[in-house]
Amino acid sequence: MIVFVVGGGPSGMLAAANAARSGHRVTLFERNEKLGKKLYITGKGRCNVTNIADRDSFFEHVLKNPRFLYSAFSHFDNKALMERIEQAGVPLKTERGGRVFPASDKSSDILRALERIVRDAGVEVRLNTRVEGLVVADGSITGIRVDGGVLNCDAVVIATGGVSYPQTGSTGDGYDFAREAGHTVEQPVASLVPLVTEELWPRELAGVTLKNVTLTAMKNGKEIFSELGELLFTHFGVSGPLVLSLSGVIAEKPAGTRLLIDLKPALTKEQLDARLLRDLQQGARQQVKTALHALLPQRLLEMVLELSEIDSTLSVGELNKAMRLRLLETLKGLPLTVSGARGLNEAVITRGGVSVKEVNASTMESKQVKGLYFAGEVLDIDATTGGYNLQIAWSTGALAGDSIE
Repeated sequence: MIVFVVGGGPSGMLAAANAARSGHRVTLFERNEKLGKKLYITGKGRCNVTNIADRDSFFEHVLKNPRFLYSAFSHFDNKALMERIEQAGVPLKTERGGRVFPASDKSSDILRALERIVRDAGVEVRLNTRVEGLVVADGSITGIRVDGGVLNCDAVVIATGGVSYPQTGSTGDGYDFAREAGHTVEQPVASLVPLVTEELWPRELAGVTLKNVTLTAMKNGKEIFSELGELLFTHFGVSGPLVLSLSGVIAEKPAGTRLLIDLKPALTKEQLDARLLRDLQQGARQQVKTALHALLPQRLLEMVLELSEIDSTLSVGELNKAMRLRLLETLKGLPLTVSGARGLNEAVITRGGVSVKEVNASTMESKQVKGLYFAGEVLDIDATTGGYNLQIAWSTGALAGDSIE
């Protein structure tokens, strides 16, 4: 069979390689000048390829349509992916939170391994080639439109990604192809994206990173998220791994979410109060901000004092119990209010995409058009940060490629 794969990201490359290994004649079309452009920048250039979480833990991190992923993950899971990459010559390592990276910390090594897998499978790769549309006849795929002409084929895998990081070529082409074939496309929105806050004070702390803090989010008086990790203040609000994970939970309606940052989660209120008293007693003749200098980074400490309505130049002797208790409350629950999320151009992934109700979860084949398959971020399925979204791409791509008969 002649198989065309549209999109040279992780899901497309794996789909192409697997289809070719099954004996099909496969051509991989990529609109950019090289494969895996978005993959190259993931994980801050280190490429968090997957997560070692067991099956149940893995699915706890899938935010949208997890049940749809069961077959794909069973077919090609995180262990299978790691084995495939290491067989291609790239040693892997596991870090905090089960995140898996190349031992070299270079995403380029993962990309080269995938290119080897694609090449060794006998896939023809056509770079700088933008597919313009699909050709469907009598409910079956018969070809694609390229360079003003038509190329005939027996099957097509759409693996074009979403609309996040459009500079890498993810501009929503796959959604257009899906609609053209009669599919429903759920509205794409930014997910795993920095959040904008109503409060303006974070801009004064722009660049300050907090490690080992707990971020809790409340919506309509109910706790919807609480995790320990890293957070970054920015000129518009907050970012960092904790915030990106939270944004996936509130992707559809971020505004109005109440945030509380516990700056000292390892200490109970009683323990933290005892530490405050000890530090203040040791610096009894100093200003409060000097006596508490070891508690937080200087800029953050001064902001926390301000938000606690305490003058940072106040002497320790002038600090009363009511002030100290206000400071304690702020340290254990620094408050912020989300007003919105940053745009798709800053999102790690896209929430939304091709409705999974119209795709066969056991094969990734369209229920509308025979011979049309979908894989990766173009589908309406996404997860938190930590390597889970890339595993979704690997799993759905591998299943799509192996399902073509």
